Amino acid sequence: MNHLKLKIQKLAIPITVASALLFPVHAIADSVSDKKYDLVIVGGRVMDPESNFDGIRNVGIKNGKIAIITSETIKGAKQINAKNHVVAPGFIEGHQHGTDPFSRKVSLRDGLTTSLDLESGAGNVGKWYADAKGKTQVNYGMVVNAAFARLSVLDGPEIAALGNDTGDLLGPGVVYAAAAKAKKENRKMGWSHIVSSQQQLEKILAYIDEGLRQGAIGTGIPVGYMKDGITQYEMFKYQELTAQYNRVSNGHTRFVGVMPPSGGMLGVQEMLANAMILDAPFLAAHLNSIQDWEYSIPLINAAKKRGAKVWGEVYPYGAASTIAASAILNEDQLPLIGITYSDIRSVGGKPWDKESYDYNRKNNPGSVVIVQVNPEEQVGEWISTPGVVIVSDGMPVQNAKGEYYPWDSPYEGKSVHPRASGTRAKVLRLVREQNVMPLMEAISKMSYLHAKYMEEFAGVSDFRYKGRMQQGADADIVIFDPATVTDNATFNPGEGTLPSTGIPYVLVNGTVVVENSKVQKVFPGKPIRFPVQETGKLDQIEINVRK
Repeated sequence: MNHLKLKIQKLAIPITVASALLFPVHAIADSVSDKKYDLVIVGGRVMDPESNFDGIRNVGIKNGKIAIITSETIKGAKQINAKNHVVAPGFIEGHQHGTDPFSRKVSLRDGLTTSLDLESGAGNVGKWYADAKGKTQVNYGMVVNAAFARLSVLDGPEIAALGNDTGDLLGPGVVYAAAAKAKKENRKMGWSHIVSSQQQLEKILAYIDEGLRQGAIGTGIPVGYMKDGITQYEMFKYQELTAQYNRVSNGHTRFVGVMPPSGGMLGVQEMLANAMILDAPFLAAHLNSIQDWEYSIPLINAAKKRGAKVWGEVYPYGAASTIAASAILNEDQLPLIGITYSDIRSVGGKPWDKESYDYNRKNNPGSVVIVQVNPEEQVGEWISTPGVVIVSDGMPVQNAKGEYYPWDSPYEGKSVHPRASGTRAKVLRLVREQNVMPLMEAISKMSYLHAKYMEEFAGVSDFRYKGRMQQGADADIVIFDPATVTDNATFNPGEGTLPSTGIPYVLVNGTVVVENSKVQKVFPGKPIRFPVQETGKLDQIEINVRK
């Protein structure tokens, strides 16, 4: 347990690195002031992944910013004693579908301070941001959802509108409604299966253009759910339009598994090639879920090394979650993924067999299911792979009717994938128990690397001040006990949202949101978005669908 001993280290930073930091090189050790701060965190092990600083320091916070990090005594209106605890940048999430109050509350207990949904996203981006203003406990942001664009055009705007309030593509309400309308009209669901015409593609792209104009961080393209409807040309046009705004395209890529002719790596290559041609940012979603992470992660890293604005993400569970009607679970796909019926189960339920597979696919198409796609013992390998960031892919916490729970609902009795509640605590536990990677690296993958890629590749300037424990940075801070931090959520019925423990304090923009492991009902979260533009950019690309 030597790696848990708290010790003061001298700050040694090459001048080329130090010049890029928010604070002067000497400030972390020597700057001191006798003024009173809004809040001070004393005696904690401050860890900054950008500078690699690791030492016992006191932190002073003023007006939502880190005002000082020093070894000298400082005073504040409020004080937190962080002895034997790590004081780290607040964790950042680029793949969190749960935007309802209870889901936010659960993720706060896991140290999350900035929550984005970059894979799926919202339909009406302007409305989503307006609804979140002043009501959100963490920093928040959204992409525009290409699937909602297809829903609106190919299934009807009334179907897409069902998801506009939550930005939740995968919710039962939206999929059930689309499936019911398609059945009534004796056709397949449009959003997932219909190949768009020239006129339809123009409308789909106009929908995406409007979301980007309204300030969306980028475009979410979950093509894995629409692989039979989206042509390679349509995919390129999504990325080309997004590139006109210099924003990120996020892809749940087209294929899964390792077997030809449609291995998961091929789907990564499709969007990666487009990004490199367009010199545009691209984020590959949950690379561990497509099962050939051993090949796709090095591919992404090689492209990044050559100057591409690309990166990938993983989460620390061998089991994934999706919806029952997903094309990923088509019967002919199961052997390609290397799974069978018994590797699939309803949330909180028993493994399926052929009969339950057929029944749920037909009668419960929007229900969330758990799929065991990779061995649990390999988790440490993919989360420690260089270059990737760690996310949760957390789903909204809903009951069997697809309804959200109130904020003050108890943590017990909820059956969902545990990654919504335990991702970051699980990573920290694996660091302690299995030494899967250094603690600093784990913190970086859950904070700084997110901020670095989102700023440098995707142009989101807000992230210049996040993911860092530095003077001048936003006071998004997580305080955890490295000797006890633990995930408690499990796949067992009723245990999906048991909160992480060992994370007693979480600050968002200088406000204490978790105090003594209790979430406070305060809403300091700020929006992360681009300014609304007067006009869109659709007229800057050519659309020419073959008849």
